[in-house]
Order: sequence, then C-alpha cells, then structure tokens
Amino acid sequence: MSFRGLSRPNATSGMGVGDQSLNTFTELQRKKVHRYVVFKIDEKKKEVVVEKIGGPAESYEDFCASLPENDCRYAVYDFDFVTSENCQKSKIFFIAWSPSTARIRAKMLYATSKDKFRRELDGIHYEIQATDPTEMDLEVLRERAN
Repeated sequence: MSFRGLSRPNATSGMGVGDQSLNTFTELQRKKVHRYVVFKIDEKKKEVVVEKIGGPAESYEDFCASLPENDCRYAVYDFDFVTSENCQKSKIFFIAWSPSTARIRAKMLYATSKDKFRRELDGIHYEIQATDPTEMDLEVLRERAN
C-alpha cells in the first residue's frame, strides 16, 4: 500500500523566510520607499519570496490588482490616513489573500505557513484574512485603522 505525496515536504512544516523578504518589509516600514509588498511561497526554495513591490505613488487599487484572482498570497500594505484630530498617520496591514477559487493545496500551504511568516514581520499593526476583494476593501482598512 502506498500513499501519494509522502516523499514531499509536509504542508504543516511551514516555509522559511528569505532575507530579501525581510529587507523589503523593513524598507516599507522604516524608509517608506514602498506602498505595498506582495509575497508568494516558492515551493522549490521552500521559502516566502517577494513577488511584487508597489512604489510610494501607487494606489490601493493598484495593490488590489496585483493580487492574483485564483491563487493565494501574503501582502503588506502601508495605509496612510488622517485622524479626526487632523493628524497624518500610517498603519501597516498584513493581508492573507486566499480566494475561494484557489486550489485547496495552495490554501493549505499558505494557511499553515502564515503564522511563522507573520511573526517574522515585526511592526505589523493589523491583520486581515480575505477570501474576496470586499473583505479587504479600502473602507475595511479605514475602519480598522481608526
């Protein structure tokens, strides 16, 4: 009796985090040179890698458009807003994107690796888990940030 996939790494093992991913997040957080960063799991390298970086002038719509329709991703978004006291503020959101149309294996892989990756990113203010665009609408970010 044999079982398919036993020779593969266990989906619950979690993925490593590459230096480039951590350095890019630090640039977003401290230097404000990026508006957002989209990360994906590279199964061959067994680590989370940077897929796309959004420049400081890019909009939230650009960010949403950078997430694939049918696959999972992690992302961080630097959300700038003005408080009711008229103060300019910035909050960093971690978004776990897992659309309902993604493959089950991808959903499992991203779900089991999320906590380890999220812990590596020191300085996240809020976390959102989204399965469709309405769950991470700009209004949702505004509500959470205020």
